Amino acid sequence: MSQTPQNELGFRESVELMFNRAASYMDISDKLIEKIRVCNATYIVRFGVKLRGDVHTFTGYRSVHSEHKEPVKGGIRYSLGVNQDEVEALAALMTYKCALVDVPFGGSKGGLCINPADWNEEELERITRRFTFELARRDLIHPSLNVPAPDMGTGEREMAWMADEYRRLNNENIDAIACVTGKPVHLGGIMGRTEATGRGVQYALQEFFRHSDDVKAAGLRGELKGKKIVVQGLGNVGYHAALFLQTEDKAKIITVIERDGVIRNKDGLDIKALREHMTSGAPLEEFEGGTVSQDKDALEDQCDILIPAALESVINMNNAHKIKTKLIIEAANGPVTAKADKILRDRGITIIPDMFANAGGVTVSYFEWVKNINQIRFGRLQRRYEEGRNNALIQALEKQGMKFTRGFKSKFLDGADELDLVRAGLDDTMRLSYRNIRDTLHEKPELEDLRTAAFYTAISDIALHYRSIGL
Repeated sequence: MSQTPQNELGFRESVELMFNRAASYMDISDKLIEKIRVCNATYIVRFGVKLRGDVHTFTGYRSVHSEHKEPVKGGIRYSLGVNQDEVEALAALMTYKCALVDVPFGGSKGGLCINPADWNEEELERITRRFTFELARRDLIHPSLNVPAPDMGTGEREMAWMADEYRRLNNENIDAIACVTGKPVHLGGIMGRTEATGRGVQYALQEFFRHSDDVKAAGLRGELKGKKIVVQGLGNVGYHAALFLQTEDKAKIITVIERDGVIRNKDGLDIKALREHMTSGAPLEEFEGGTVSQDKDALEDQCDILIPAALESVINMNNAHKIKTKLIIEAANGPVTAKADKILRDRGITIIPDMFANAGGVTVSYFEWVKNINQIRFGRLQRRYEEGRNNALIQALEKQGMKFTRGFKSKFLDGADELDLVRAGLDDTMRLSYRNIRDTLHEKPELEDLRTAAFYTAISDIALHYRSIGL
């Protein structure tokens, strides 16, 4: 993997450049554009926790980009690379992402400068609870004001600790469980949240391939079946995207790029087996389902679809001119820098942008938040009603001489459960959002590409909100 060149734009600068490019096509005053662009506030906290017989000081961030809708929403990441610019850029992307997929949240983001691997589980819990306290006392975690979620280095475990700590501090708040999303299901989470971002990537690609003219414009043909895919990063997002594309759409994952090596199989890797091997702790070199190497340029492998699903800025000025794919779908946040984006567009490579492609996480987080506020799981009231109605229909048709297989009846009769409804809602969201981006691009061809059209669509929605309230 190429290192980011010194003259490359930073992550925040890239986001702002892409924003400005879309804004330049809009009939909106410069002052309102500035209001939409800037980050409203960033809180920096430094707190101490006594661990291993000494006091350790940690630095955390929580940025609120836009409160045009509340609560604001955005993940919390644990990484030594966390800094104010990164958090503010990610918060901005969350604002645009929520507007694009019609989720009624503003944008926020948080982070803690920490390497989770340096601390055991008990120590991480103490650090997380103290961080939660510092955020909660300033309403930077609150079910109706600011709702965090998992991000890089965090997951269900950390969200459970945060939710419990907030509940302890606010035991009179009946909606306390909605203060974070991404919780374990048994603690108020929702079915399908873990897979949500990867599933959203799959749905985004499925929708793209429903539009034959878009497929043709990207230099591709046919459907997802058989398409050769390179995935960078087999974490939660990359794994689920690759797994669903392989098992359900019959695509071929020919290359997986990880920190400790690259594994290839021209006939397609067994993603589930590879993931199990990696989580077992066994060396990557011992995996028998592919060829392992340590080369640094696997992003440049020939493929139909490239899915960067790890860190930002992995495709930059150093390697953009070497990328050999027809379609990039950004499963990670900001994997393509602004300057690399221009190089790729000039080369005719289609990019499905991150603010749409990885919106599955915030969409299902919204479903979880609604579930928590309503105090009832999805499907509980209607599932058996649907089952009875479907059963009556089948019985009536069978009396008329129609025959149905046992498999069909089993699938059709049972009413939709929470996971069915979550997946259907996510699929609908991704379909409609892509069509909105596509329609915008067709109405304003001067926008040229999907990313600029996505920014244009999001900015238009936010500007409409501000104008409606008289700002």
